[in-house]
This record gives sequence, structure tokens and C-alpha cells, in this order.
Amino acid sequence: MKTIIFDFGNVVSFFDHQRALEKLRPFTPLSTEEMYASVYLGPLEDQIERGQLTPAVFLRQVQVLWQLRCDVEFLAYAIGDIFWANPEVCELIPKLKGRYRLVLGSNTNAIHARRYLRQFANVLQHFDALVLSHDIGWRKPDAEFFQHCQREARTKASDCVFVDDLAANIEGARAIGFQGIVYRPNDGLVEKFRALGVEV
Repeated sequence: MKTIIFDFGNVVSFFDHQRALEKLRPFTPLSTEEMYASVYLGPLEDQIERGQLTPAVFLRQVQVLWQLRCDVEFLAYAIGDIFWANPEVCELIPKLKGRYRLVLGSNTNAIHARRYLRQFANVLQHFDALVLSHDIGWRKPDAEFFQHCQREARTKASDCVFVDDLAANIEGARAIGFQGIVYRPNDGLVEKFRALGVEV
């Protein structure tokens, strides 16, 4: 193996949209369940993660959908403030640096990325490339997303390991020839790496 590609959400970092919804709940007549469904189970999340909506347009649409009485600045802050570190992976990444090319492959949007690129700067500095869906216009499990990751990997697909918490994304990675690990916390990630020949 020459390149390791990590997902961000629920791999490098945990996240929970409920954190944002609870901050915003005092400013809307909607329940957190109604708020979640209207944005995260509809087309808006897909559109902003593909870069088809600017953050400003997305935030205005969310403000209307959620009937919010707070300003857009607070909405942006709340939406971005949903991440916390996963020590198991954060502590492993520096140990891999230098021996392997490291790539981040994340379905994300500019609001989230702006927040976590600062919040996790000490970890993300070890990565050689960042592949963010809103920058490239494709989301996992689109084949084009993984093809972009392979270009950043700078090696053949069979020499790459993709680590993601969603089985559908690992299936997409394997479809273009990557090795894949479905990540679960405290479920033997190091052993799974070693089984693929990754020295940890």
C-alpha cells in the first residue's frame, strides 16, 4: 500500500447535526425532527455538498425553511459547530505520515469545511491532499469522486486504502479498485490496516 485515504466525518472526527439543531431550537416553531428532515433528508444537503449552492444561498434557504428568528451569522456558526475529535484515528495519522501518502476524502460543504479545517489543523497538516466534495462537484459514492482521490493518491488504485464509515462508500471505492475498510470505532482499525499490508 502506498496511499491511505480517510473520510472525515465519523472517521477523523465525529459529528452530530443535533448539536446545531439544539442551538437553533429556541429560534423556531419547528421541532428538531422537522428541522432535520427538511434539510438533511432533502435536496439541500446534496446541493451544497456538490458546490451547487453557495453558503450564502444555502443559509438563506435554511433560514426560511426553519422560520428562524436568529441572524444568518448565528445560523452559520451553529451549523458549523458539530465536530469533535476521534482520538483513535487522530493519534494514528501522524504515525502513518512519511511512510504513506495521506489523502482526505470527504462529502462536505464550505460551511463545515471552513470550521473543521481550523478546528483540526494540527491533524490535517499531516495530509498531502484534501478532496472535498463541494470543491470538486462530486460526492461519494460517485465514481468520479474516487477517481479524483486516485489522482491525488498518485499511484494505482490497488495501492490505495480507503477508510470510511459507510459501507456504500467503501463499495464505491472498491468498484474502482481501491482496498477498503468500513470504519467502526474501537473495532480493530490497526489490525485491519496490517491485514492489508499497511505498517502501523
